[in-house]
Amino acid sequence: MSLLRKITIFSTLSLLLSLCFATLASANDPLVFVSIAPQRYFVEQIAGDTVDVEIMVEPGASPATYEPKPHQMAMLAKADLYLAIGVPFERTWLPRLQEANPNLKIVHIDKGLRKIPMAGNALDIDAGPRIAFLQEHKPDEIQAENNEHNHNHGNESAHDHGNEAAHDHKAHSHKGSLDPHVWLSPRWVKYMSNNMRKELMKIAPEHAKQYRINYRAFSKRLDELDKEITALFKPIPPEKRAFMTFHPSWGYYAMTYNLIQIPIEFEGKAPTPRVLMQIAEIAKKRNLRTIFVQPQFSTASATAIANTIDGNVVEADPLAENWEENLRLVSKKLVTSFILVE
Repeated sequence: MSLLRKITIFSTLSLLLSLCFATLASANDPLVFVSIAPQRYFVEQIAGDTVDVEIMVEPGASPATYEPKPHQMAMLAKADLYLAIGVPFERTWLPRLQEANPNLKIVHIDKGLRKIPMAGNALDIDAGPRIAFLQEHKPDEIQAENNEHNHNHGNESAHDHGNEAAHDHKAHSHKGSLDPHVWLSPRWVKYMSNNMRKELMKIAPEHAKQYRINYRAFSKRLDELDKEITALFKPIPPEKRAFMTFHPSWGYYAMTYNLIQIPIEFEGKAPTPRVLMQIAEIAKKRNLRTIFVQPQFSTASATAIANTIDGNVVEADPLAENWEENLRLVSKKLVTSFILVE
């Protein structure tokens, strides 16, 4: 056997052994489930590759109506931890997941957050009482607004992230529901990430020191991101800080940075032609030129308004997994839209 062949065989065996050890190591890592893609990003900032993270709501699916796939149910039977965040589908499915895996620990990382009502429609919106709420409350001082909501996170909202056709369902309504989109404010994420760190330390105590170091680094980046976005909006006069979006996903973000979110959605569904024209008039009155949409919804209503006001439709995805970069991108898009206001 030639020397070259021996070296090739040795290299191949070494590679196979490395892959085997890597597979065994991965198999021994704790399995953590999260509801939405941004949560996986948060977990990875703290835990790195010491845990396996699976997302329940697959990209493009609705966090309100999602039903777990058979392979997800099989994986959940082996999961060590489920980090819930208060999206609507959890109300129906978390009890079932717990029944399927009695040993599964389910933790609501949003517990303790004082949530706000879903934004009203464009015809009656009043952002006044909502503005500057987050500036007045430090994350560690946030208290639950209502004990019932604090202990019953799954019931906090029945709104739908699906397409406009799904919004015609009778059960879908924003009235009386709380806004679940808590992951779109860096300050809220900082609070929830600390909750995640504590739970991850319980299932992988051998990595506790690493998790503390990683959390401090992520927390620092969150503070820097918060300051960066604040600086972006600083030159924009308050009267120009309004933006129109089909679905009111950006409530906590808007409050954090003193913006006014104007939803197109009317009582949880696409507006009628008559209401659509009224909303278009509101956009004209405010001199808005940009209508924001997200990929989980039809753009028909937004496009109709944009055509009426001679404006454009811009995507802003609240469920993007690359959370930090996405928030920067959306912030820049918003600043551009404010500059376009006459």
